[in-house]
Amino acid sequence: MISGEIKSQIDKIWDAFWSGGISNPLEVIEQITYLLFLRRLDDLHTLEENKANRLKRPMERRIFPEGEDIKKRSYDDLRWSRFKNFAPKEMFEVVNDHVFPFLRTLGGDDSTYAHHMKDARFTIPTPALLSKVVDLLDGVPMEDRDTKGDLYEYMLGKIASAGQNGQFRTPRHVIQLMVELTAPSPGDVICDPASGTCGFLVAANEYLRSHYPEILSDTKMKQHFHHQMFHGFDFDNTMLRIGSMNMLLHGVENPDVRYKDSLAQEHSGDEESYTLVLANPPFAGSLDYENTAKDLQAIVKTKKTELLFLALFLRLLKPGGRAAVIVPDGVLFGSSKAHKELRRLLVEEQKLDAVISLPGGVFKPYAGVSTAILLFTKTNSGGTDFVWFYNLNADGWSLDDKRTPLLSDDKLGAVPTSELTAEEHIKNNLPDALSRWRSRNTTERERSPTDQSFCVSKVDIAAQGYDLSLNRYKEVVHEEIEHLPPQEILANLAKLEVEIQQGMENLESLLK
Repeated sequence: MISGEIKSQIDKIWDAFWSGGISNPLEVIEQITYLLFLRRLDDLHTLEENKANRLKRPMERRIFPEGEDIKKRSYDDLRWSRFKNFAPKEMFEVVNDHVFPFLRTLGGDDSTYAHHMKDARFTIPTPALLSKVVDLLDGVPMEDRDTKGDLYEYMLGKIASAGQNGQFRTPRHVIQLMVELTAPSPGDVICDPASGTCGFLVAANEYLRSHYPEILSDTKMKQHFHHQMFHGFDFDNTMLRIGSMNMLLHGVENPDVRYKDSLAQEHSGDEESYTLVLANPPFAGSLDYENTAKDLQAIVKTKKTELLFLALFLRLLKPGGRAAVIVPDGVLFGSSKAHKELRRLLVEEQKLDAVISLPGGVFKPYAGVSTAILLFTKTNSGGTDFVWFYNLNADGWSLDDKRTPLLSDDKLGAVPTSELTAEEHIKNNLPDALSRWRSRNTTERERSPTDQSFCVSKVDIAAQGYDLSLNRYKEVVHEEIEHLPPQEILANLAKLEVEIQQGMENLESLLK
């Protein structure tokens, strides 16, 4: 967790942009992202300089070339450590006329972030604002990976709290639950085909660092981790830049974060390339048949994006690969031919592991749509025996538009640092869901359909036309009421009649 002091510094930077005339939160974070990247480039160049001086030999890799650019400005002046000390007017001229043209032709940085810089735009309007923001950013400690990552997460949270573009952000605790459910391992190749700010990939990275510390000490595993493990696709260049920087600040040097319309024909080179898919794809969209990949149409003939994404996940996964994805409830019980066929395919031809029903307000204030998490394994040969259902009623936050936390920080999320009481569980079901998931093949099989979680056999699901809505199988407990024998009821009525008659007679006597 970042300190209150650093949060205060970020708040000041944010306020400076707003008072300086930039009110779009996405534009604010994009400009901050550029400046953070410039600071990182200077740090890398300094490391190379120090290494060369220590070894008393020329630099192996120069990020900032020697000499001058085409506008006759020394490349050294383009470094953060130099221009941060310039007067506001000169700093603005250097950044606008020299630094950004340099960034757009950058080839000296190995990260995929460098590839998203070709259309980088500098939109800070005044020298005074640039000078203030650079000064504030320079005061933020960026040495520690956890601090850098948490700092960027805090800024990403501001996109959501500003009330714009929140659709790009799945709640962090829901992402954490999905990562814990799928338990990534060092050999995984992980993909999010609708990556946005790369929240799922960042969470998988943090899980792996925590559970497999050797991943960064073994040479082969480290190479895989930094260069082959993480893949994210999006067709919004701003999101690609922000997502790449998010990964970079969380310690992944060269993730594969690239421009791709996942539902278009161009995805076809990625079939069966990944062992784990984590995603919250866009809902409620509709595409033209002509613009949709033909191999996806072969799986399910539809124009609905939520169904096409499910078909895509199956196409992208290697046999044995697994997925945790968010879908709107309509996918679970929709009556169209495409809906039914896709559910049949998941149950009969693949291995559908679980359906976790999420509370209706989990994406508020941006959307009130009811959703669920689907967990499945690609087998191409069936394997569904039982499907585990869990009715997640509370996620630790209020389910209104404010989404305020209902518990202290140590009792929130899927893996809280303090144990929850029975009363607190009612406010945060995530740890219970994770615990029960791990017992889905043992004790969970014995639970009744009246419980919060239970298993349903494939035979029963097929008999219901592959309907996957939890309420189709959940049984409601009706409270038993003891009824009196008829004779006693009649006797009570007779007694009541006598009492009413006496009351009427008393009233008449009072009125006389």
